[in-house]
Amino acid sequence: MEVWEQLLLGAIGLGVFFLFRPGIKQAMEKSQKAENKDWQGVLFPIGLVVLFVIVLILLARN
Repeated sequence: MEVWEQLLLGAIGLGVFFLFRPGIKQAMEKSQKAENKDWQGVLFPIGLVVLFVIVLILLARN
């Protein structure tokens, strides 16, 4: 990669960081106030997806 491409990529990276920084800060503050109920809403669908993938793998073996 040329030097100017690396500088442009770095500038874009910094721009994206400063663009999303307020949202990241708010998300960090909200995550500290989260309760255990919130995790159940996330883990249940993930668990269903994992079970579905396992079933598909087992069916593909036969």
